[in-house]
Amino acid sequence: MGVDLLSREGYINVPGGRVWYRSVGEGGIPLLCLHGGPGFTHYYLEPLEDLAGRREVIFYDQLGCGRSDRPSDPALWTVDRFVEELVVVREALGLERMHLFGSSWGGMLAMQYVLDRKPALESLILCGSPASMPRWIRECSEMLAEEPEEVRETIRHHEERGFTACPEYASAILGFYKKHVCRMEPWPEGLERSFAEAGYEVYETMNGPSEFTVVGTLKDWDVTERLGEIQVPTLLTGGRHDECTPAHLKDMHRRIPDSELVIIEDASHLCFAEQRGEYMRIANDFLERIEKRIAR
Repeated sequence: MGVDLLSREGYINVPGGRVWYRSVGEGGIPLLCLHGGPGFTHYYLEPLEDLAGRREVIFYDQLGCGRSDRPSDPALWTVDRFVEELVVVREALGLERMHLFGSSWGGMLAMQYVLDRKPALESLILCGSPASMPRWIRECSEMLAEEPEEVRETIRHHEERGFTACPEYASAILGFYKKHVCRMEPWPEGLERSFAEAGYEVYETMNGPSEFTVVGTLKDWDVTERLGEIQVPTLLTGGRHDECTPAHLKDMHRRIPDSELVIIEDASHLCFAEQRGEYMRIANDFLERIEKRIAR
């Protein structure tokens, strides 16, 4: 990506406060990107700036994390409010036509937006995004069972006592993260910054203490039976070792009409960073095929 691409940033008033956004590139049909977490900032999505050579790519930090406002009010951390936030951001940026990308929780948010609001979209790209948190929890438990017993005991001990801020707990869960979240060594700077500037109140309220221990308000979230309602051309992507398993994504692919599925080898949850060149080729090919279909 060239260094001379147009970049702009600013703040948008949304329910509960202000969110910060940044756009890179210009022209084409814009791509709006939703980060995961909830509460993990746009920084780890920075590889997607590679797509800005052909279209405007827009990021924003959802309320409660990164450079956005951080109100301390658990009542704000609901799926419905984040859907409304997305609606307001789109309107404020004048995105009458757009593609939508969602990573992990960002894809869950995107699916809820599509299902509830039936918005006009050119396409939808989901990356490592589950349709069912109960299934995510079950499959993450199976992956966690592959860790050594002493590691699992350390995790259990700390979670039962509420000591998840302890360095020993952080060390114990790191093995899972390095296998199923990001397999790069060292981790990308954007991912490190996302951990540093995450909104942990949001994450813990909606998710819980870790990727595989979901005890927050999202624990029962499940749109599996509604996937057939998605009437937007959809690309599902994920890594072979993703915590959102290939089996989960294959089931979603079968249920979503006009959908495509690509599993990235030697990659996990951050497959767009781990296999960056391959992922950008796949995304650009999909977006351009959709745009040619629209133009006919």
